[in-house]
Amino acid sequence: MTSFANLPPVLLADDDPDDCTLTVEAFRRADLVNPFRCVNSGEKVIEYLRGCLASGDVNCFPALILLDLNMPRMDGREALHEIKTDPDFKRIPVVIWTTSNAEDDMERTRVAGCDGYLTKPTSFGEMIELMRAIGERWLQPGGHAAETKK
Repeated sequence: MTSFANLPPVLLADDDPDDCTLTVEAFRRADLVNPFRCVNSGEKVIEYLRGCLASGDVNCFPALILLDLNMPRMDGREALHEIKTDPDFKRIPVVIWTTSNAEDDMERTRVAGCDGYLTKPTSFGEMIELMRAIGERWLQPGGHAAETKK
């Protein structure tokens, strides 16, 4: 039996508890096994990453951050900037996970260093399929997340 205890988590930053619940359930139904953590603001993302750094636990750092853009206090744009300009965090893949399909948001986050931009799907079935694609692209051995940790 394979142990998943040492797999790095996926960190979702989304201030909508329903979106967090749906995303976690889609992740589970896509048969992805990484632990999944939800926080409700960009500030909480940075706090989480700093806590990982302080603990020295490399398995604490997320394999992937799914980052909503529109959150109170520190929004996703600000959190992305903090992550990608910090030498301790900049190699963590960050995928924007948002309802916005505005060209300006896509361009600004690309320039800021996001590793992907996904618009939240309108159906739960589509969300499960998108989670499978995220798993294949970012969480499988040899995937992009594995490459960025070298």
